[in-house]
Amino acid sequence: MKANAKTEAAVLTVLNEFNESYAQRDIDRLMALFAPDDDQIMFGTGADEKRIGRDQIKFQAERDWSQTEALAFNFIWQQISAAGPVAWVAAEGLGQGKVGGQHIEFPLRMTAVLEQRGDEWLLVQSHVSLPSPAQEEGNSVPV
Repeated sequence: MKANAKTEAAVLTVLNEFNESYAQRDIDRLMALFAPDDDQIMFGTGADEKRIGRDQIKFQAERDWSQTEALAFNFIWQQISAAGPVAWVAAEGLGQGKVGGQHIEFPLRMTAVLEQRGDEWLLVQSHVSLPSPAQEEGNSVPV
């Protein structure tokens, strides 16, 4: 079910905070967006990027930052749905950064589940992925 305007605005605020804290490499601001649950999970773009719990999510962000000189996300499309105190979002956009002195840009997708706890919406699950460049348009698998 499509989220109402108030929920949509709150979820967009979390997404914007996520993007800004990542770009500014502000670990405290980033971690404040995640629920304090042991079963909190985040999948990243790498084969080894399955992070469970806040410590592992923090590790992943710090690893990302240690391997880049700049890294930012710009979502240009999103769809937000909700039921009660749970919301889910799908977003597409561009990742942009600098690695080894070279500027990079890549298509980016994100899905996330948020839960309202008190007055806050917190991330409880997230997944960032890259569309496969080996998969031609119209094909269902990369061959």
